Amino acid sequence: MNPVLALARSRNVPRAAAGALLVALAATVFTGARLDFPDFRYLVDFSVPIAAVAPVAYAVVLGTTLHSPMALLEHTAAQPLEAYRRAHLCALTLLAVALSALPMAAGLPPEVFAASARNAAGYLGLAVISARLFGSGLAWLLPLGTFGPTLLLGVGEDNTPEWWAWSIENAATPSALVIAAVLWLTALVLPGAPPRADDRAEE
Repeated sequence: MNPVLALARSRNVPRAAAGALLVALAATVFTGARLDFPDFRYLVDFSVPIAAVAPVAYAVVLGTTLHSPMALLEHTAAQPLEAYRRAHLCALTLLAVALSALPMAAGLPPEVFAASARNAAGYLGLAVISARLFGSGLAWLLPLGTFGPTLLLGVGEDNTPEWWAWSIENAATPSALVIAAVLWLTALVLPGAPPRADDRAEE
């Protein structure tokens, strides 16, 4: 069997891709809807398109493919798998960007697609970093752990995003693009972590 296909099947990529497609279809149905940010600290009137925050869900769903049921075997393989891991991240990113474009068929403006594609890359980068730091089963931790504070605290009293709330900035904001790019590139160059005790237990 082709090693790339074997790696994809072992990590349940087809199932995760189908789940992410369902999220993208939901985002397409609700293309015109917006997510209102709560008045947690200040009285604000701020919202973002649903399609721009859907990449958080893409990262969580596709991040499940970072877990391998054969982590120990992969770690001791004669052929290094770093190239496959990087190709895996690139493939996931291309898939997430393609899914981000799906709502354009329902009238999503190009600038919202650009923000969605940026967020897809940034949150997938966070998912990989989370998997390296906390174990592959917790790839969802940093994407959700950063989006929560963004939702609750990411808008300042002047009704604009805080400097660190990159994922709710518009597509034309250079700093948000830089942060997303740094996250993705960091994930790309991170070496694979050795298998943890919980990975060994599941083999």
